[in-house]
Formats: sequence, structure tokens, C-alpha cells
Amino acid sequence: MAQLLKHAPDFNVASAEAIAEELFGIRGHAQSLPSERDQNFLVTDRAGEKFVLKIANALESRAFLEAQNAALRHVAQRVSFCPSLVIDEIATVKAHSVRVVRYLPGVPLAQIRPHKPALLRDVGRKLGQLSHALSDFDHPAVHREFHWDLANGNRVIDEFAPLVEEASLREMVLGCKVEFKSALRRSVIHGDANDYNVLVDPERMIVTGLLDFGDMVYSYTVGELAIAIAYVVLDKPDPRAAADQVIEGYASEFRLFEEELEMLWPLVRLRLAMSVCIAASQLREQPENEYLRISQKSIETSLPRLILGHG
Repeated sequence: MAQLLKHAPDFNVASAEAIAEELFGIRGHAQSLPSERDQNFLVTDRAGEKFVLKIANALESRAFLEAQNAALRHVAQRVSFCPSLVIDEIATVKAHSVRVVRYLPGVPLAQIRPHKPALLRDVGRKLGQLSHALSDFDHPAVHREFHWDLANGNRVIDEFAPLVEEASLREMVLGCKVEFKSALRRSVIHGDANDYNVLVDPERMIVTGLLDFGDMVYSYTVGELAIAIAYVVLDKPDPRAAADQVIEGYASEFRLFEEELEMLWPLVRLRLAMSVCIAASQLREQPENEYLRISQKSIETSLPRLILGHG
């Protein structure tokens, strides 16, 4: 993980504008967007059309970026809320791969309050539709070793929990390790439906977008739902009630098996524990990166309640 952060791109706005124009023929004004290990820029051309210039980490393989493009092409035939490719081309600038996708309008779910039941059900519905769309997609590059993969959760906790400074939080994190069931279904998942990657129309209160396929991985299918729930329940007075709305919406579009329902809450807690551990590691490398802290306070407040059974 530390190596990824060391090889993150560091282009300024002027460079992003030049790249967009010279490589993709898009002339416009750029502004930086938050990212963990890559760089993203919103580029608005003179006609007001918006694009996202995506500059990948220097360690990201071209094969995986080709897999992302293939996934976007695949799901575009089935759903309308994922980014679409402007040009099916991957350029290279100073060892970094660069792509362009169309901008999706909306406000991050994290900035919407309150999360009414109908909105949470729509979050679930859209994720269920995505799971259905991805159910017949595969690519060799997504069968990868990835630190955010829930299948690696126990190892991540063992390795990085010692870096969590607060003793009580560290003990809670260590208690979130799980025993995986061998019968759990596996498939390609988006892998990061957190509340900043889910976009909402604030007037109609429906989900309009799901951003960033950079965490895509072949893993536990139910992990798609567990990851989304992990962020939906943050700061909720009744986490179970909020999660139930998402589950209801998801199940209306994509069938859940009994063993998946049994593992759902353990995987929710595992995801949050992984987030604490990975943030502790990354913040040692980039203490000035506020994006790495974005959910940590909410997680530290909510995790005890989830562990104690109120979730």
C-alpha cells in the first residue's frame, strides 16, 4: 500500500488541461477531484460539457485498466448509472495511464441528509442491478491480489491493526476478523460503493451514479452489498433499520442466498475494520492527505455499536 501512495500521480490543473486537449481533443477548464491513490480531474469544455480525466497510479497495470474499460462497456448495455467511456483509449503520460469518462451529475450520498427509506431502497436496487449486470462479466486482470478485497480482510487486520494508536479501537478492530464460508458465491464486483462514490439527485432523491471502478475485483458477491451497507450505517441511530432498506432494494433486483445473508453483518464490520487499519497505514505515509481521513471519525463512532450487536 505504501508503494502505491509513493507512485501516485502529481499533476497540476494546467497539466491536466494540456493532457485533455492534446491526447483527447477536449479543450476546457480543469479542477481537481479527490482520490486515494490516483488523480481525477473534472474538465468542463467551452460548451459546458463535463468529463473526468482519470490519471492512474504508476503501479496500476494496463491490463487492469483495460479490464475497467471492458466492464464499463459491458454494464453500459444494462444500466445507465455508471460512467461511460468517451474514447476507448488508454494514453500514457510520464509512466501514468490516462483515460477519459463522461461526468455523472449528482451529489455524493455522504452529503445527503437525512437518508430516507426510499432513497436507501434505491441504493440497494441500483447495486442489485449492477450485480446482475456484472454476473456474466469476467476478465483475467480482476482476479488479483488487492488489499481492499474483503477476502484479504483478516490478513489486513493482522498486519495493520498494530498501527492503530487508540487501544480500545485497536481491540475492536481485532475482534472483527471473520471465518469465511466456503460456499459463498464469487463474481466480479465494483468493490467500493461507499457514500462518496454513490451519487444522488437531491431533488428526486434517487441514485444517479456509481463512480470509480478502480477497486473492481473478483471476490465474494455479497461483498458488494456489505461494502455499501458499511458506509450507509455510519452515524445512524438505528443501523439495522437503515441496512434493511438497502437489503430490501438489493434483493428485489438480485437474489441473495441464505449463507450470504448470514455473512452480511460480519462482512460489514470487517470492511469498517479494514478501513481503520488501511487508513492507519496510509496516513503514516501521507499525513497531509485529508481524503484518507474522510470516513474515519464516523467509523470510530459507529463501529462500537455495530460490534456490540446494535447493528
